[in-house]
Amino acid sequence: MKEQITNALSDFFFEYETPRQVLVRNRRVGVVCRLIQLGVLGYIIGWVFIYEKGYQSTETAISSVFTKMKGIGYTNVSGEERVWDEADYVFPSQGDSSFVVMTNYIITDGQKMGRCPELHGKKNCSSNADCEGGSFKRTGHGQMTGVCVNTTNTCEVLAWCPVEDDHKIPDPALLMSAENYTLFIKNSVTFPLFEVSRSNLVEGIDGAYISKCLYDPEKAPLCPIFRLGDIVKLSGFSFETIARVGGAIGIVIDWTCNFDVDVTHCKPYYTFHGLYGKSDEKDRAKASVGYNFRFAKYYLEDKIAKRTLIKVFGIRLDIIVQSLARKFDIIPTLTAIGSGVGIFGVATVVCDLVLLYLLPKREFYKNMKFKYTDTQTQPDRESLGLDPSVYYTFEANARQVQGTGQSNDRDSEAGSTETATYT
Repeated sequence: MKEQITNALSDFFFEYETPRQVLVRNRRVGVVCRLIQLGVLGYIIGWVFIYEKGYQSTETAISSVFTKMKGIGYTNVSGEERVWDEADYVFPSQGDSSFVVMTNYIITDGQKMGRCPELHGKKNCSSNADCEGGSFKRTGHGQMTGVCVNTTNTCEVLAWCPVEDDHKIPDPALLMSAENYTLFIKNSVTFPLFEVSRSNLVEGIDGAYISKCLYDPEKAPLCPIFRLGDIVKLSGFSFETIARVGGAIGIVIDWTCNFDVDVTHCKPYYTFHGLYGKSDEKDRAKASVGYNFRFAKYYLEDKIAKRTLIKVFGIRLDIIVQSLARKFDIIPTLTAIGSGVGIFGVATVVCDLVLLYLLPKREFYKNMKFKYTDTQTQPDRESLGLDPSVYYTFEANARQVQGTGQSNDRDSEAGSTETATYT
């Protein structure tokens, strides 16, 4: 038992096994094999290394965005002149990456809490029975008191009075001057894996340049100051339409960098996308085109709480940063090479299937590829009169299989030399 264990361990550590190789000279199979290998090689070089850059490691950035709007708006409604600055038309005003620029509005002045008739069309009535006291209508302005107001044929409500009438949206937009507002974007990105930090204020952009530049996709693609009218135009919207009812625009800052070259080549690329607000939209957004919200300014008048309600129509700007940096790394390179070498095995599998199952001489190739043994009849060394302590080597021509192995296939020729060692 001890000797058997020792021999097993000795065989395991000091012997090497290699698979049997059969050389097949067949033009058709050879061409198929080389074509598959050529396709695999093209995939590895063209797709994995050139297109997907499989020799590089990747990293996304940690990003921060700061914004600032500039510009003055002017309105004249019913002879009432007013000037609007960024504190009036930007919501919120803290410089976030997502904000709204007001372009149109409906103001309801002097509202106070009380009882007043509901807006026509919200809850019409002909008698008090049509107005259920204490109930609410989802699109209404307040709680019904159970009284039908005969002068308006609408239910009386407890609400901020007078109620807002937003049926008629000002056309054209009251703040068409918003087209000339400017947006300053400051963006910084950090790639922790590569220990690289970049800003959209790249080399060559200083205070003097910023004071006079304006973004243009061709003439000034790196200028961080954008005219609102240009943003709307580049996103595919009409400023007149989006200013009237509002909408949303996405500004994408793309950082796609290759750190195998100098980091100064890592620069931002700006694109603009209309998210919603087109008047010709055909999807579900058509049921609610535009963007709007309400806010109120509260005050006291003769010790009575009042408010000014403003319904704002505006352009919502969402600044989105996307990034992907690459740099050479030996680990993904070796991984890509190893996986590519493994894919080369596809050629062997396909060619084996052709040889063993499709060609007319498939039985001949099976006999060449596989060696069949019968443990019941296989002679051992003693029956052959061989000395167990001596190694014997037998060489056989693989053409002679089962007594008749010669192939008549003109396109093919198979041969192998096998060595059997007895111990």
